[in-house]
Amino acid sequence: MLRLKRLWCLWRRPRLAGVLAENLSSREVASGVSSPDSASPRALNIFDRDLKRKQKNWAAQQPEPMKYDYLKEEVGSRVADRVYDIARDFPLALDVGCGRGYIAQHLNKETVGKFFQADVAENALKNTIETEIPTLSVLADEEFLPFRENTFDLVVSSLSLHWVNDLPRALEQIHYVLKPDGVFIGAMFGGDTLYELRCALQLAETEREGGFSPHVSPFTAVSDLGHLLGRAGFNTLTVDTDEIQVNYPGMFELMEDLQEMYRNEDGSLPATYQIYYMIGWKYHHSQARPAERGSATVSFGELGKINSLVSQGKKTQ
Repeated sequence: MLRLKRLWCLWRRPRLAGVLAENLSSREVASGVSSPDSASPRALNIFDRDLKRKQKNWAAQQPEPMKYDYLKEEVGSRVADRVYDIARDFPLALDVGCGRGYIAQHLNKETVGKFFQADVAENALKNTIETEIPTLSVLADEEFLPFRENTFDLVVSSLSLHWVNDLPRALEQIHYVLKPDGVFIGAMFGGDTLYELRCALQLAETEREGGFSPHVSPFTAVSDLGHLLGRAGFNTLTVDTDEIQVNYPGMFELMEDLQEMYRNEDGSLPATYQIYYMIGWKYHHSQARPAERGSATVSFGELGKINSLVSQGKKTQ
């Protein structure tokens, strides 16, 4: 299959986030990867981004990554389905936090002309999954995208944004690099993810210690996601949720409480992943807009009579 893929040599940080090197054909591209001691001044830095980079690099080097990527594969295919739902093609697209390319493998070159795959882990970019779309790999942090304004027709992201420290800033940068009338389609873990594990750990620790501390990463609430997208500048928003339950054969003695409370009849151990899917558009004057207040010609109270009104209209014609 057609494959134009290379890992670009990244050697310097941009002076401002969202700035791309002057020439896209150049092999030297401004890197959006943050230094270990860098932090967003307005965000509570919950995650050590340098440690996350090392973890992703380690995971990408494992001999059988496909054995553990089933969830990323599934969500990536569902994001791709939402791309196909939009009746247009996208000459230039960007995958933010692409990993090994879990979305690109489900798309075709008739829909996407060229795909930029950006991730903080260089080992993931070196081991991306084959796709028929011409791709370019860029080493970049989700919080420091090194691209110019109005660059991409489509931006996608799958199961990556829940690990950024400043989600509002990340969404603002995605909006910045989109062209007018461009669309962002993303997926991230929701607030009910791994509730079985969290409940078991909280009950066990409360019983033994008299209190508990968090052992699972915090997640964004669905009620906040639409507000964050709107604040970043997106319009015509769509946010929906889905749940994927994976049944595991067991989890050592440490998870005995979880097994007792949530065990399936066959003895397997369920883990539920809640996924938020989001779609937002960058404003363009050609987009459909709501009618002005007071411009309606039929009230909601008359909707029950719609059939008779339609038949009367036909008779008058």
